[in-house]
Amino acid sequence: MRTILAGVVLAALTIGASAQDKRPDYGTAVNVAGAKKIAAGVVAECQKNGWNVAVAVVDNHGFLVYFERMDNTQTASVEIAVGKARAAATYRRPTRAFADVINKGGVATATLPGVFASPGGLPIMVDGKVTGGVGVSGVTGDQDEQCSKAGLGAT
Repeated sequence: MRTILAGVVLAALTIGASAQDKRPDYGTAVNVAGAKKIAAGVVAECQKNGWNVAVAVVDNHGFLVYFERMDNTQTASVEIAVGKARAAATYRRPTRAFADVINKGGVATATLPGVFASPGGLPIMVDGKVTGGVGVSGVTGDQDEQCSKAGLGAT
């Protein structure tokens, strides 16, 4: 009986491990020139829409490479933009993914360090590898994400 139970547990663990999604590898970190291009794309999109935001670009380890805050952006957005960028880079996924999991009842996700469960943080991908993250804060999560996407499209 113990052998069968051990086999079932082992099989369950193996299935669970293989069912986990594969996160992309890390690549060479985004540099200042690349970070400035991304931020410029974010700011252009936000100016076009009349939105005031903060934008942060971090390297593939979550360290700040470039930051910009538009005039009259809410004070809280400074730290939120950096947090979104770090979460996107270090967890190698859009911050929207955290909000989706938590909204489906995955409350344990909210306890992970550095989680920002709000859209607007995206990993920077080059040749299928994460080279950093961009985070935007200042308007709604969907609008923040729209600006982040525009920034990534500017490179």
